Amino acid sequence: MTTQELNNILKTLKSIPDGNDELARAVLKAAADSITLDRIKELTETVEQKEQPKQNESMNYSEILIFPEKEILKMPRKFRKLFRTQGITAHVHRRKSGKNNWNYEIRCQINKLKVNVSSNNLETAKQKFIKRLYEVETYGDTKTPSIPSTFDGFSEYYFENFYKRKVTAETLRIGLNRYKNHLKPHFGSIAIKRITPKLCQDLLDKLDEQGKGKTADDVHSLLNMIFKTAVKHNIIHSNPMDMVFHSKHEQQHGTALTKEEESLLLSSMAGTPQQLMFAIALYTGMRPNEYETAKLEGDFITAINSKRKNGKVEYKKIPITPMLKHYLVDVDKIEFSSLRILRDRFNKLFPKHKLYDLRTTFYTRCQECGIADVARNEFVGHSLGALGNAYTDLSDEFLLREGNKLNY
Repeated sequence: MTTQELNNILKTLKSIPDGNDELARAVLKAAADSITLDRIKELTETVEQKEQPKQNESMNYSEILIFPEKEILKMPRKFRKLFRTQGITAHVHRRKSGKNNWNYEIRCQINKLKVNVSSNNLETAKQKFIKRLYEVETYGDTKTPSIPSTFDGFSEYYFENFYKRKVTAETLRIGLNRYKNHLKPHFGSIAIKRITPKLCQDLLDKLDEQGKGKTADDVHSLLNMIFKTAVKHNIIHSNPMDMVFHSKHEQQHGTALTKEEESLLLSSMAGTPQQLMFAIALYTGMRPNEYETAKLEGDFITAINSKRKNGKVEYKKIPITPMLKHYLVDVDKIEFSSLRILRDRFNKLFPKHKLYDLRTTFYTRCQECGIADVARNEFVGHSLGALGNAYTDLSDEFLLREGNKLNY
């Protein structure tokens, strides 16, 4: 009888449940003709020494793992017969893990599906293996995507799989810029679980000291979302931002142009394509990132509302008001210049204003001319709230009538 055969007999004996002496005797009797008790004792000692490695042992090993009946009974019903009678076997691979520990990896292939688990404790690895069998039974495939555990890897995973689903394209662009310019240089590839509240606080304090209050607000919000997502992925147990102190900076809202500044803007651009661009921006209240979507449709200018999230595309309709009408004579199609060109021209003329102030100016003039709030909100693309959006459907006649009030 070969050593491998003896090994198999010993493992079979070890797997026999307590109290089943008859089965044990049958196994021993079958081997009695070709093995002596001294040889069994010698082999038993060898196997036990192998299963209990010495502290200074450095050799890895791999062998067949025999599950006893009590562990087979814990498996899903469909797998019990496979492990009992159809030759399904698992292999345990032991390798060094740290200075004084060992790691046990259990591998098995069942109907072309690979089941792999590991632990620094063999009994724990067995429990994980049985749990994974239930996952195979439920989902068919045990392969799951790898979740990065470093800050840069997990942040990019978060942006790609979650963040971009809930924000607009422009918000995503800004968020990614904040990450690339501030978060990634500060945290790099450090493991998320090693990031402390102090490390986060240092970044926010630095931005505050530089006078970048709005940036600090955005960074605080991004970090909070990233760490909350890491908690839900069981990468960390708590959010380090819970201990960070941050006061939201007082946001400075835009300032409307005076009527004299309006006139100066349009007159200084006379004879250039930018005059029409500024007139449309000034008398429609569109956000700068909506300019490129603007289209002429009869008595209206339509544009995509950039503040709608979750990939939803919604158009808003702004009537061609008396203030805008004469700039559109003989115009069949709107073609905006690049935002860079518009910003450069505008900032040279009004260094204390920003391009977004044209939207503030339109909103202000609507109020001054007595345009109904519901119509003004429709023009600028503000939400009416869940109930208002569900039950409000303003007619074109009403919008045109309110739009005609913008005449000053």
